[in-house]
Amino acid sequence: MNETTERNAQDRAPQKRPEMQVRPTAPIVPPANVSGNALMCVIAIMAFLACLTYGAVSMVRATAASWQSQISREITIQIKPDDKLDMEAALRDARDLALTFSGTKDGQIVDRAATARLLEPWLGEGLDLDELPVPRLVIITIDERNPPDFAAMRQALTETIPQAFLDDHRTWVNRLVAMAETTAWIGTAVLVLVFTAMVLTVIFATRGALSGNRHIIEVLHFVGAEAGFVASEFQKHFLKISLKGSFAGGALAALVFAIAGYWQSRSLATPESDQATALFGTFSVGLSGYLGIAATMLIIALLTTLTARFTVMRTIFEIDRIRSDPARTDGVPSS
Repeated sequence: MNETTERNAQDRAPQKRPEMQVRPTAPIVPPANVSGNALMCVIAIMAFLACLTYGAVSMVRATAASWQSQISREITIQIKPDDKLDMEAALRDARDLALTFSGTKDGQIVDRAATARLLEPWLGEGLDLDELPVPRLVIITIDERNPPDFAAMRQALTETIPQAFLDDHRTWVNRLVAMAETTAWIGTAVLVLVFTAMVLTVIFATRGALSGNRHIIEVLHFVGAEAGFVASEFQKHFLKISLKGSFAGGALAALVFAIAGYWQSRSLATPESDQATALFGTFSVGLSGYLGIAATMLIIALLTTLTARFTVMRTIFEIDRIRSDPARTDGVPSS
C-alpha cells in the first residue's frame, strides 16, 4: 500500500526539465568561406621578401659604413721612384712632414716586402722592386672627427718632395656614400612595392569574402548590428591570418640570414667565402637588423588588419547606400 502511494505521488510530481545547453556561437565570418590558407601563403611570401629586403639593405649599409670608416681613418702618400731620389729617405721625410699637421695620429711606411705582397696577384712572386718603377707608400692615420688640412699638406709635400702625391680617398668615400644611398633607395622602393601588393591582395580577399557573405552582413544590419561590430569580426579574422603569415615569412628571412652568417663564419679564408664577402660584405645583420625584421612583421600584420577593416567599412557603407536608394540595385543605378 505504501509503495503504491509513493509511486502515485512520484507520478503526480512535476518532472524536472533537462538543463538547457547553450550551443557555442559560430564566428560571424565563416573560415571556410574565406581563402585563409591562400591568403596566409601570400602574406608569408610578401613578409619574407620585405624582411629579406630590409635585412639586405641593413647589411649593405653596415658594410658601406665600415668601409667608409676604414677609408676615412687613413690617407696615403705615394712617392714615385726617381733616379736622383733616395726612396727610403723620402719615405721618412714624407711621414715626418705629414705628422707635423694637426689631426694626424700615426704614420707607417709600407716596406719593400709588404709592397711586393701587394703586387703578387698581378706580377707574381719573387718580384724585384729595383727592376720596376714601383711607387712606395706611406699610410697616415688621421682623426676622423678632426681631419688635417689636406690642401696644405698636399702643397707642403709637393714643395718638399716633388715625386710625392697625397691621396685623401675622397673619391672612394663619395662613391661608397652614393652606393649606400642608392641601395637604400632601391630597397625602400622594393619595400613599398611589396607593401602595396600586400594591401591590394588583402583588399581583393576581403571583397571576395564580403561578396560570399553579403547576406550575413545584410541580416546583421537588419537585426541592428552596427558596421563597427561587423568590421571588427572581419578584422579579427584577417588579423589571425596576417599574424601567422607575417611570422612565418619573417622567421624564414631571419633563418636565412642566420644560416648565411653561420656559413660565412665557418668558411673563413676560402674562395667562396672571400668572393661572397667581397660582393655582399658580412651576412650578419646584428640585433638591430633582427629587431627591424620583427618590426616589419608587425607593420605587415597591422597594414593587413587596417586594410581589411577599411575595406569592410567601405563595403558596408555601399550596402547601406544601395538599401536606402530603391533606384539602385547591386550598386548599379537604374536608368
